[in-house]
Amino acid sequence: MKRLMTVFVAVLFLALSCLGQTKKSYTFHGKVEAVKESSQSLTINGESVPGWMEAMTMDYKVDDPTVLKKVKVGDQITATVYAGDYSLHKVQVDSKAKK
Repeated sequence: MKRLMTVFVAVLFLALSCLGQTKKSYTFHGKVEAVKESSQSLTINGESVPGWMEAMTMDYKVDDPTVLKKVKVGDQITATVYAGDYSLHKVQVDSKAKK
């Protein structure tokens, strides 16, 4: 019984420590190549994000579908991305960027 309780406490401790971990976030910059409302995604020509991804053009899901109504082809955007997640969060159009 004592051994079972020790294992239970160890598993509980491990589970609770994992809950406190957060994914590393990065700032993402890129140019909108296409807005795809049907798939709730944007095609972005993204700049390199050291530690996360090299520069490339690809489709990214957005965390907030209302962004798709605000963003236009040619817009420069800034967003937050997280390690292990290829969605764009907190997408903002860069108002000072040249198109």
